[in-house]
Amino acid sequence: MKTNVRFAVSVTIASVLLVVGMFCLAADDDLRTWTSADGRHTTRGAFLGFKDGRVQLRRADGVEVAVPSSSLSAEDREYVRTELQRRRQETAGATEKKPTAGTAPATAAGSWPRWRGPNLDAHCAETGLMQKWPDAGPRLVWQVEGLGTGYASVSVAGGKIFMMGRKSGTEHLIALNAADGSPRWSTPLGPGRNQRGSNCTPTVDGDLVYAISIEGDLICARTDNGETVWRKNFAQDFGGKMMSSWGFSESPLVDGNLLVCTPGGPQAAMAALDKKTGRPVWTTAMPYGGSHGGDGAGYSSIVISQGAGVKQYVQLVGRGVIGVAADTGHLLWRYDRIANGTANIPTPIVSGDFVFCSTGYNTGAALLKLTRNGRGVQAVEQYFLDANRLQNHHGGMVLLDGYIYCGHRHNEGFPICVELNTGKIRWGGDQRGAGSGSAAVLYADGHLYFRYQNGVMALIEATPQRYNLKSSFKLASVRAESWPHPVIADGKLLVRDQEVLMCYDVRK
Repeated sequence: MKTNVRFAVSVTIASVLLVVGMFCLAADDDLRTWTSADGRHTTRGAFLGFKDGRVQLRRADGVEVAVPSSSLSAEDREYVRTELQRRRQETAGATEKKPTAGTAPATAAGSWPRWRGPNLDAHCAETGLMQKWPDAGPRLVWQVEGLGTGYASVSVAGGKIFMMGRKSGTEHLIALNAADGSPRWSTPLGPGRNQRGSNCTPTVDGDLVYAISIEGDLICARTDNGETVWRKNFAQDFGGKMMSSWGFSESPLVDGNLLVCTPGGPQAAMAALDKKTGRPVWTTAMPYGGSHGGDGAGYSSIVISQGAGVKQYVQLVGRGVIGVAADTGHLLWRYDRIANGTANIPTPIVSGDFVFCSTGYNTGAALLKLTRNGRGVQAVEQYFLDANRLQNHHGGMVLLDGYIYCGHRHNEGFPICVELNTGKIRWGGDQRGAGSGSAAVLYADGHLYFRYQNGVMALIEATPQRYNLKSSFKLASVRAESWPHPVIADGKLLVRDQEVLMCYDVRK
């Protein structure tokens, strides 16, 4: 592992602008003493922000400087982490609607338009949520049934909930009223022969919604009535295939005018389509074969990176993690040590020039740094954690202020906190937690929401200092493995259990 590692902090694009822009003016009383990592040098300065691995300061003489975080003391780095978290929470709080006299504080109405939320990071920006639940759990607002089988999560936008379900052997894209779960429309995609049903979380973009069936049927439909706009099929149109037998599970990515997806074919490992027409814009050739994993698409979803100054789409496929140029579809790099031959599932995490990835089935986890290599990009391994130290099965991972939180061990979900830069385990990994089986993870308002396979929901404080379980309760419905990822929108916790969708009020 390289010794000169940067202090990475996960923030959204909006947060970066606020930290670097809104907070670029600092009062004199914001001055503090900063100390070098070796303790030999100090300076007085006000903290302005954090960008590209550097801490931005205004010295007492008014000169602004950018200091590599690795050159600062551990106390200073902890101050930066805490201050950024405070500012992000303050900014989120400022977006809340001001309450009128005699009413409870209102939470800003939020949307969750796609897999892992607006920023693809499993961060819910809402505040004013319960910091501890009643013994019996939050209030169950409503519960609806008859939605079809599957492990897909939900998306929320424009007063509607979008999800997928298999009914009578056919997969459907479904819309419900967010207020009460009542049905709006249901559009069939095609046969759903594989397993229990859908794994794709629909992606909402304006008045259109996109979804992929377990058999590789890609649909674009209107959000108001479910009318089909265009369709594709991964196998027929792109020669696509999955790495193993559980069917296509990706949630498609909308980026600008493009709909980007992963058919998994040798000439179309990834494909970008015109989101309005379905017309192919480019495809990514990735010949089959490799030393790890299996040919075809994995069970992950695409994220966007600007690593090494190049916009690219990062995805975990059957042969490992890949980076694809966003403008041409050219394969920039691939890293296969993380690949297993059964199922590569968790969505990678991107942070600046870094990519963090993990898979189960006794594989492990790795941190990669993206650097320029001539006109191209290469992925350089910073460290690799074997399966005994960290392996995430399929519950996903959350990066918060430089720390990874997730469930560890294959099909176990032991809560764990890992420092991104170093791979150091800060806490956990050896304790069962409130539930059993794999855990799907969401972050909101200072806490981690762990949904365990056995139907237990846990509230864990999101801090690297210690494991602190705040509350837990058993979900009202547990008909199969409790795998679908939880979602919070407008103060409501939405949890899918096969044909059932539950809505809990988690506002203070």
